[in-house]
Amino acid sequence: MRVISGIYKHRRFEIPRTFSARPTTDFAKESLFNVLANRIDLEDAIALDLFAGTGSISIELVSRGCSKVVSVEKDPAHFSFICKIMETVKTDKCFPVRGDVFRYIERCDTEFDFIFADPPYTLPNLSEIPDLVLGGRLLADDGIFVLEHGSKNDFSEHPRFTDMKVYGSVHFSFFK
Repeated sequence: MRVISGIYKHRRFEIPRTFSARPTTDFAKESLFNVLANRIDLEDAIALDLFAGTGSISIELVSRGCSKVVSVEKDPAHFSFICKIMETVKTDKCFPVRGDVFRYIERCDTEFDFIFADPPYTLPNLSEIPDLVLGGRLLADDGIFVLEHGSKNDFSEHPRFTDMKVYGSVHFSFFK
């Protein structure tokens, strides 16, 4: 896993082979952040990374200048890996949370400029995530929510859906 841009550009982190997480490919991640560069200023933004997995998106957000990044991950090994990455780069901008994403969403009272969710593509209630994220006060009025998913999901009928970008088998649905 490598950091694409920002203060940690070109840093690489070796993901343990025992991980079950499916990290966003470097190609898809770079493409996503190129799109985001034209839509949101991440400098000093407050971001939320749901289903953080390896922390690939979280470290990219910190590297690009977010003032605060909350990374929610349930798996203890993945959570520890995220903590290790943030310790390695000596940042105080990332706040890993070990816990269930759905409980976190239910209890969170922080408003975020950018929210990213990369749930397992086979998650039974994946289709509910946009309503859960957008139904409360998690997303700032001018914020962006991006949901990574596979080809089996289509969110184009959602009232807050704006567009979708496809990079190989990776689909990013954008919501405002």
